[in-house]
Amino acid sequence: MTTDTTQSAAPRPAATGVGKATLDVVLRLGGLFLAVILVALIFIFINPNFANPVLGVSVLRAMSSVAIMALGLTLVIVVGEIDLSFGAMYGLAANTLAVVWIVMGVSVYLAIPIAIGVGVLVGLFNGLMVTSFRIPSFIVTLGSYNLLYGLSLWITNTSTFNPNYPPPDAEMPQGELDFFIGLTQSIGQYRLSIEVFWMIGIALVVGFLLHRSLFGFRLMAIGGNPEAGKLARLPVKRYKVTAFILCSVLAAIAGILDFSFIQTSQPDIGLSQTFPVFAAVIIGGASLSGGKGTVIGTLGGALLLAELQIGLALLSPGPHVQQIFLGAVTIGAVSLDLFLTSLRKRRAA
Repeated sequence: MTTDTTQSAAPRPAATGVGKATLDVVLRLGGLFLAVILVALIFIFINPNFANPVLGVSVLRAMSSVAIMALGLTLVIVVGEIDLSFGAMYGLAANTLAVVWIVMGVSVYLAIPIAIGVGVLVGLFNGLMVTSFRIPSFIVTLGSYNLLYGLSLWITNTSTFNPNYPPPDAEMPQGELDFFIGLTQSIGQYRLSIEVFWMIGIALVVGFLLHRSLFGFRLMAIGGNPEAGKLARLPVKRYKVTAFILCSVLAAIAGILDFSFIQTSQPDIGLSQTFPVFAAVIIGGASLSGGKGTVIGTLGGALLLAELQIGLALLSPGPHVQQIFLGAVTIGAVSLDLFLTSLRKRRAA
């Protein structure tokens, strides 16, 4: 009788551990969205114009491309790696589309898949260099960042492209131009960009993959304990390569959508996105040690950064203030992540 009681009680510590982990996530996300609300209230108190729905739409638009890239980066960080090349991939995709479509005269319906295909190749390259040659992902993707930027400079010949003003010898079919601009056109009374709906759709897909599929479960397992993943004969190499490919593809999609919205592509476009995207993922609760990250957290991080960006632009305190805020918030988020990781290790011990 005593033995049965002891055996039936044995699983309880595991359940308690799961409960503590869930509580950590809930507290982290709760704190994040409380910060989003508090920041909004502070901006409204300082300048009541921040409560204007038009500015709310601007915040959603500002977070869209950052969130799309951040969702891809979340997958890489969850699996225990890092990717620093997504900003340059964003720019290379936009510039590839511009050159293939505007300069070479290829139909936009084919040029867009070509630009996304470049993202697949870049992600495959990053993933294979990390998994096959055992080069740290930080080094590989830092090198890729410069490589991709160099390619952007080369294929564009350092030129800027606008489909509304093609080269003299080029002809832009109006139907293709309307299709491309329509990818992110603004709709409704408050001129909400369709790019926001692209972000929502991509978030739902990534959320399903990460939180509701075997792929996501294995991704978390590999990132949380790579050695255990190998012992369990999980396809570690394949999953890491897939994460890098998805990260590059989502960066390419973000670059194409922003090109559609801004209607201008520049050789250095996207380079300034690296830090905000990385900050959004870390602020959203993804752990640099791997095995932890949520789609809702990443979206919350992107929302907070967009809110700060629009709010500070409205107050016009100077560009240095936004950079100071961004750096301070990121350091705070990383410090919180390290503290929670240390706390979990002490609990486990």
